[in-house]
Amino acid sequence: MKINTLMASLATSTALLTAPAWAQDCPVKVGVLHSLSGTMAISETTLKDTVLMLIEQQNAKGGLLGCEIEAVVVDPASDWPLFAEKARELLTVSEVDVIFGSWTSVSRKSALPVLEELNGLMFYPVQYEGEESSKNVFYTGAAPNQQAIPAVDYFLDELGVESFALLGTDYVYPRTTNNILDSYLKSKGIADEDIFVNYTPFGHSDWATIVSDVVALGASGKQVGVISTINGDANVGFYKELAAQGVDAADIPVVAFSVGEEELSGLDTAPLVGHLAAWNYFQSADTEINAEFVEAWKAYAGEERVTNDPMEAHYIGFNMWVNAVTEAGTTDVDAVRAAMWGQEFPNLTGGTAVMNANHHLSKPVLIGEIRDDGQFDIISQTAEVPGDAWTDHLPESAPLKSDWKDLGCGMYNTETATCVQMTSNY
Repeated sequence: MKINTLMASLATSTALLTAPAWAQDCPVKVGVLHSLSGTMAISETTLKDTVLMLIEQQNAKGGLLGCEIEAVVVDPASDWPLFAEKARELLTVSEVDVIFGSWTSVSRKSALPVLEELNGLMFYPVQYEGEESSKNVFYTGAAPNQQAIPAVDYFLDELGVESFALLGTDYVYPRTTNNILDSYLKSKGIADEDIFVNYTPFGHSDWATIVSDVVALGASGKQVGVISTINGDANVGFYKELAAQGVDAADIPVVAFSVGEEELSGLDTAPLVGHLAAWNYFQSADTEINAEFVEAWKAYAGEERVTNDPMEAHYIGFNMWVNAVTEAGTTDVDAVRAAMWGQEFPNLTGGTAVMNANHHLSKPVLIGEIRDDGQFDIISQTAEVPGDAWTDHLPESAPLKSDWKDLGCGMYNTETATCVQMTSNY
């Protein structure tokens, strides 16, 4: 009897030693970290709704790892320090398995130290300035080489723009992106005096002087183009002022990086026809999978609701995360991270998105022209372009690469063959 008891005890101990270090608790919790109030609510509320729809769809398929998926929604209220506080609340109080969230780079950078401290995982769905690669973030929006650089090339090659107005909201994304574009434009032979840069605060509404300055840029007869990194509801006043001063796309084309179908749905689009946006997705993409997505979205959110690029980024990121969790057999962050590298999922515009070892996607680049119905005619589309974490157009970044799979480093210096520690305010 004692021998049998001893053997049973040994068997139990062995099972405990050989069992996985994790055991999946139900429900699986998904944190939603998007502003539902404040200046960014115009853009972020839709992303909250998108995640809720994706969760509902996945639960209808049986959930994940035999568990129901539960959304935990918080409102950081367009208050950037609050993103850090709400991220900590999601990870420590609500104990979520993953976070989908942020729009502005300042909000992402606010949450980043918390994610790294607590080994949380966040999917970030919006175009950004690059110059970052954290093991705790998957960047499913565009890097500069997947949006800003191709947009400038379109202005140079297709529209013959000779003078550039770089207009942005005053925070890290526009400033860093415009720093990259300034360097890139000069490498293309654009003179200093033909680059006008201006920044305005979030929610800025008085655009008369700035638009007048842009118009004056063309006094010499050169073709002027506007590269817009204006974010949030400030876009409403900017486009209204263009119309008030009689500026249309034939005179001074604008290509926007933060204006999509959602923002246009609140504007009188008639004066904006012909202006441009650069994204990786437009609702007007003519594919079967996109038609299904748009139909599902309207059925879920309302017939009047539109889709946009960051929604597709969440769609791709969420489904890749589901597939990685399924492959790993757990929501454990380290296991899921390893399973994410190389994940593939169909783009809504055709082709396949791939998650690279630098935590950025390969995605196509699209240029769209605004129509009077608030949708876009797609006038240019590339094959999938791998996102660069570090730009080639800034000397301090050119030697850097990110490779979490083989190098285990997000900021590897290829000249010194060393891994540099990325700081949260880089």
